[in-house]
Amino acid sequence: MEENKILKNNSIPLKIWRFYMEGFRNMTLGKTLWAIILIKLFIMFFILRLFFFPNILQQKYDTDEERANRVIENLITPNNPKNQQS
Repeated sequence: MEENKILKNNSIPLKIWRFYMEGFRNMTLGKTLWAIILIKLFIMFFILRLFFFPNILQQKYDTDEERANRVIENLITPNNPKNQQS
């Protein structure tokens, strides 16, 4: 029974978790760098998406069926000028 507890306490995922937790606890400059990385990811994925990547399918088509048909149409016959010249 003691061996079973020792094996559970020293499992690989637990060792990995402890390794990273100890590393993050002992960081000084790293915490600041991680904060900068998280702020940049927030700006890239939430702020820029709102302004530069609007949901065109939502604006141009009223129903999900119309949107799905448009996507299927573009996947099957894309509007590629190079293919039309040949």
